[in-house]
Amino acid sequence: MAAPPPSAARRLLAAEMAAGPLPPLLVAAQRVAAASGLGNHGRRRQGRGDDFWQFRPYAPGDSAAMIDWRQTAKGERAAVREREWSSSQTIYLWRSSGSSQAWRSQPTLPDKQNRCDLLLLALAVLLQRGGERLALLSAGAPSLADARACHHLPQIAERLHRPPTTSDDAELSLPPALPLPRHASAVLLADFLTPIPETVARLRTLAAEGARGHLLQVLDPAEEGFPFHGRVRFEAPGDAYTALLTSRAEDLRAAYLHRLSHHRAALADAARAVGWTFAVHHTDHPPQQALGTLFHALSLPSAPGGRS
Repeated sequence: MAAPPPSAARRLLAAEMAAGPLPPLLVAAQRVAAASGLGNHGRRRQGRGDDFWQFRPYAPGDSAAMIDWRQTAKGERAAVREREWSSSQTIYLWRSSGSSQAWRSQPTLPDKQNRCDLLLLALAVLLQRGGERLALLSAGAPSLADARACHHLPQIAERLHRPPTTSDDAELSLPPALPLPRHASAVLLADFLTPIPETVARLRTLAAEGARGHLLQVLDPAEEGFPFHGRVRFEAPGDAYTALLTSRAEDLRAAYLHRLSHHRAALADAARAVGWTFAVHHTDHPPQQALGTLFHALSLPSAPGGRS
């Protein structure tokens, strides 16, 4: 059999290399979704739709057209047939791909990028199983029309592994500045260590039309507890020239924790100001905990922030 032309061989090799990581990521996400114990029922509610929801007793104010006469004949009281809530709204998913995401404090832990990818894809598994419309927001998206395209799981997995369309780390660390449709929902995953004014401005843009959203701050446990002692060199992500060398790292712990606390409070306030929720997840905790937090936040009109 003749060998393929060099250009075709290169394309084939590139395709195999690009597709290689996708099945493990998708399989891992499906396992996390299955292990979460969450199902379609988590987002079901009474409302407008075509599917049967439940029977309940007739109440004053109900229309006579709502009465199910066959079910009523089986009992002593009039029974009303309720339908399941349904919606064609789109849920927009985004995770940061900034340089700070590719960090972990221990080789036994996933880096923040890996955990965000896993959580986003696992959430997509659950939402698509429930019939939701999904779309990815990505840095460099030319327009909201591109973001509105409904994506399926293989497409989402492939796009997560696609190289970013920009080298601007600030843009990779924040979601695109695209006002989302009024009745849409958004889920944003990142370490959210970017300056607060930039994050606040981006959230206001996304929520300008009234879209609901949920922020999940994903941190390595070392970023939460600052367990450093002695002589340590701290470098800015992706910039070895911006560094701090200290002989007693433990002396910085109190100031660091104070600043982290204020940064997180500002994030929570910014989310609350636009009617969004905020929660925190650490990479040494099971991903199912964070997945449950996000899934239930999407199932409720509003949900308080929390930790997982």
